[in-house]
Amino acid sequence: MEVSATLYYLAIIVFILSLIAQLRVTGTFKKYSRIACKSGLTGYDLVIALLKKHDISDIKVRRTKGKLTDHFDPVALEVRLSEGVYGSNSVAALGVAAHEIGHVIQHFNGFLPYRIRTAIFPVVSFGSNLAIPIFFIGLISSAHALLLVGIILFLAIVLFQIITLPVEFDASRRALKELENEHFLQPEELDMAGEVLRAAALTYVANTIGTIVQLLRLIAIAKNGKK
Repeated sequence: MEVSATLYYLAIIVFILSLIAQLRVTGTFKKYSRIACKSGLTGYDLVIALLKKHDISDIKVRRTKGKLTDHFDPVALEVRLSEGVYGSNSVAALGVAAHEIGHVIQHFNGFLPYRIRTAIFPVVSFGSNLAIPIFFIGLISSAHALLLVGIILFLAIVLFQIITLPVEFDASRRALKELENEHFLQPEELDMAGEVLRAAALTYVANTIGTIVQLLRLIAIAKNGKK
């Protein structure tokens, strides 16, 4: 019970840290979304320019609803930019847009962690909806096999979160390199964009730690349930 209590309090601490990380990324984005870049390019303009530079012609660029919902869909081959990025010429918008192009480059260059994440995503997506229900059904019915299945499915989620870290860090590295090499942002603007991307990276780190703690809690609960 002592281990379970420790993990419980640790989970609360990680949740608070995750919340702080999320507030930081939204706050940082909001701060630098008020600063227009000197190049005058919008997020859409930047994506088109970088796709042209890398001679990538089969990617569509679309506007998507929501805040910070920007992502690259490797199945539909679409870069989807949120409303605050698509038509904005802010420093924050260019940083986020360049980050998505980083994922596009990973896709076409066969970046190994990206390929692994893409390959296991369907399994993880399926398992994420079933892991907890299966685990607790096993706990209530004392079906140890179901407990194990639930833990294995949740372990897949943890592995996905872990492999996501190098994917996101690399995309941000590529983004800042592109922004600097092509002079889309001035040096002081580049620092601002880097701050936005680093804040976003912290949310992935916090989420990964939180998922690992949750896995440990499930294991602890399963052990207690067998007693």
